[in-house]
Amino acid sequence: MPGRTVVVIVPGLATCVAYAVVGTLQILVWNPLAAVPGLGLPEIYRQMREAREPMAVNLVVIWGVTGVALGLMVGLLGTLRRWSAPRIAALYLCVITLGAPSHVVASFNPGMSLADAFAIGGGDYTIWGAVLYGVSAAALLALIVLLRGARRVALGSEHDGPPPHDPARAARHPRTPRPRPPRRARRRRP
Repeated sequence: MPGRTVVVIVPGLATCVAYAVVGTLQILVWNPLAAVPGLGLPEIYRQMREAREPMAVNLVVIWGVTGVALGLMVGLLGTLRRWSAPRIAALYLCVITLGAPSHVVASFNPGMSLADAFAIGGGDYTIWGAVLYGVSAAALLALIVLLRGARRVALGSEHDGPPPHDPARAARHPRTPRPRPPRRARRRRP
């Protein structure tokens, strides 16, 4: 079992770290450079400060660190509590799925500050935001597939009818009849 969980934890944590790094770079570096071509990053930040439009660097860094911390927590708790590989995978998929809406929140203030400082639109100017949203959408789809498969197994829909009779199991776990409660006499209505 530990080998199966490592196979899930390593790529899950790597995806969380990559998502956080790419998202942080997209908000703080790549998008400003693409939005204001011809200016370097220090010049963009200087002009934004002069226009009193903060970039909210701290908020974006906290967003990235939170994503990595959530990935570490899933891996650590999964290892310490000996969770199954599908459970760990489902939690990593949840973290990655929630990356998209949290990225929107983290990028809103910097995008609006950039738009106000340079009189441009506040949207994404690079493809990396869309790539992150695509990764989150794929994680959501994978989570749905994983949960539907787990539900089918839990409900026993892999086969039709009741589970097959196992004489060896029946011998190990004999069924004892339950005592029935005494019957009450029925009252007749006059």
